[in-house]
Amino acid sequence: MNLNQVKQNNLVNEALKIGGFKTKKETIDMALREFIQRRKQQEIINLFNTIEYDEDFDYKTQRQRK
Repeated sequence: MNLNQVKQNNLVNEALKIGGFKTKKETIDMALREFIQRRKQQEIINLFNTIEYDEDFDYKTQRQRK
């Protein structure tokens, strides 16, 4: 087994133990789901302070019934 395979196997085994999963497939599936979720969350966080608001907008007048 080459060094990269040993490292990957060690990582998967550690995640399997920490996550309490039954199979390596389960472990890898969850790891990928969490990775994707974190990346999507980071994209949302990066949007903060990028939206420009109209300072003259009065939301209270918009709420009044006509």
